[in-house]
Parts: sequence; structure tokens; C-alpha cells
Amino acid sequence: MRFVIVTGLSGAGKSSAMKILEDSGYFCVDNLPVKLVGKFCQILTDGEDPSITHIAVGIDSRSGAGLKKIEEALEEVTGTGITPEILYMEASDAVLTKRFKETRRSHPLAGTGERLEDGIGREREALAFLRSRADYILDTSHLLIRDLQTALGKIFVDGKKYRNLYVTVMSFGFKYGLPEDADLVFDVRFLPNPYYVENLKALTGEEAPVRDFVLGYEQTQEFLDRLDSLVRFLIPHYIQEGKHQLVIAVGCTGGRHRSVAIARALHDRLSGLEECGVKLLHRDIDNDLKRKAL
Repeated sequence: MRFVIVTGLSGAGKSSAMKILEDSGYFCVDNLPVKLVGKFCQILTDGEDPSITHIAVGIDSRSGAGLKKIEEALEEVTGTGITPEILYMEASDAVLTKRFKETRRSHPLAGTGERLEDGIGREREALAFLRSRADYILDTSHLLIRDLQTALGKIFVDGKKYRNLYVTVMSFGFKYGLPEDADLVFDVRFLPNPYYVENLKALTGEEAPVRDFVLGYEQTQEFLDRLDSLVRFLIPHYIQEGKHQLVIAVGCTGGRHRSVAIARALHDRLSGLEECGVKLLHRDIDNDLKRKAL
């Protein structure tokens, strides 16, 4: 039997993760009182219902003082012959703040009149001990629901190796500023620019004519080979150092042609890696069109 505790920061996607696991065949219970976790596991492992082979329990800061009993609860689970796994979900403060403001929900640890950031910081501190012993740490700052579904399927359904690193390959335009959360930035403005080719100007790097134009140059292929080799060299070292989110930013002037094509090509090359998850994000691909509309 597989027993997973889903925990982490409010707003990081725990509810979505529980729904995805439930759709994948897990018996899910959210916000179960910590003192009942061991008994709950015993009830489900007594053999009366052999169809239940995968269990996910959501536990977070809503448990309050009960969180201090989590070690005892995990020992009870282990006593049933099951090795519990902990999935810890987190996101950057900026992303969490944005999500709470969009949903207009109050943070569970932000008191009346307090800033949202205070509640987030208090929760990080309260859950730090769970994060330190987590088997999987998933940073959802750049993940869409489909990306989260892919990551959870990889870990908890397919049983593939996962070492807590999620790589985001992001295209952007320098004229719109550097991505604040970028770990690695690569400038591809040295490549021939499709913007100055009349029949390519209105297209994007996700469309075949532009992609073929950008990737058709010898220097482009050499750059991709070198970049691919560098990133593959770095990833195991980032994992060893405990990094959980790696943002690789690829920039051109407007973030619509060259950077998009190169980011897509790099993403496709890295997507087969088993030791990490990989997603693609185009930050500025439509910015020029939006400005013209204004």
C-alpha cells in the first residue's frame, strides 16, 4: 500500500494535488486531524477493503497545534507496515500573494489587519520541519494544472524517479525586462532575426516557418548543442545542492520569434530527462500584439 501525506504552503496547490491523486485512484482525505492519521491508516489496512491500495492525506497549517503530533502519527503509520511518503508543495512569496489576491481568500495564519506576507512567512516557519523531511518538494510557482498533473503522475502513478527539481524553460523579450526569478539567462539576439523577414514578422517562434528559419542556421544548432550540454551538466549539481526550481530564461528583443523557437527546442531536448520535470513558458510572446491593440 502507498500512503502519501500532502502538505505545504496555503495557495501552493494542495487541493488541486489531492483532486489529481483522487482521479488517479488514490483514496483521499483532506484536513484530517493529525491524531487520527494513525488510526485512519489502521482502519484502511485491516484487509476489509482490498481495493484501497493508495491513500493520500492532506495535512497543513490548519491543523494548528496538532502539527506537533505529526511525528507520532507517522510512527503509527510505520507500525502498520507502511512507509509513509511526504509531498511538500510550495511557491514563491510573490506567487502566493498573487494567488490569494486573485481568489480574495484570507490566509489561515494572517491575523485580522495583518499583511498577507506576514501569514505566509509564519506558515513557512511552522511547516519548516515537514519540509526538511519531505520525500518530494514541488515548487508550483510556474506550474499550470496540466504541469502539476504530469509531475504527480510521474511520481505517484508511473513510479518514475523524481529528485525534487522542476525546470522551467522561459522565453522573454529584453525590451520588457529580465525575468526576476531567472536562474540562468541566455541572450539569442546574435541569431538572424525573423522580424525583418516580411512573411515571418507576424508569426511566432511556435510556428513552423519561423522555427525553421531560426533553427536552420549552423550557429543555431551549435548553440543548442552547447546549451543542452551545459544544462545537462548543471542539473545533477543543482539537485545535489537541494535546488527545487530552475528557471532558464532565453531572451531576444521582443520575446516573440528567436527566443520562443530556441526555448521550444531546448525544452524538447530536455523533456526526456527522468531526474526532473520540464515545462515551457513564453512570457512575452503576445506582448507586441497587446500593445498594438491598445
